[in-house]
Amino acid sequence: MTEPHVPVMLEEFLEHFSKLKIKTFYDGTLGAAGHAKALLESHPEIETYYGCDQDANALEIAKAKLEPWKDKVVYLHDNFVHLDKHLEDVESVDGFFLTWGCRQCS
Repeated sequence: MTEPHVPVMLEEFLEHFSKLKIKTFYDGTLGAAGHAKALLESHPEIETYYGCDQDANALEIAKAKLEPWKDKVVYLHDNFVHLDKHLEDVESVDGFFLTWGCRQCS
């Protein structure tokens, strides 16, 4: 599997969450898991990381990359617009991450 994407603004992403204690995190655009891997490395206190992506290939890449955290990551093959259903039984979420890409704009 080749990685189709390099995470952008990774340092800014990590800085934003650097002072937080994170128990539960929701990533609505998991992609190839570049941001997820960096956050899980930086925050060993994370108990549950919800990673959502509608691209099945991206989820397979993410699963391979996030293997060391397999007991913490919940993979959701869906669109983040359904996050209310993804999190309906979750009491609280300490952080969210969503990115937006426009194929027509690039």
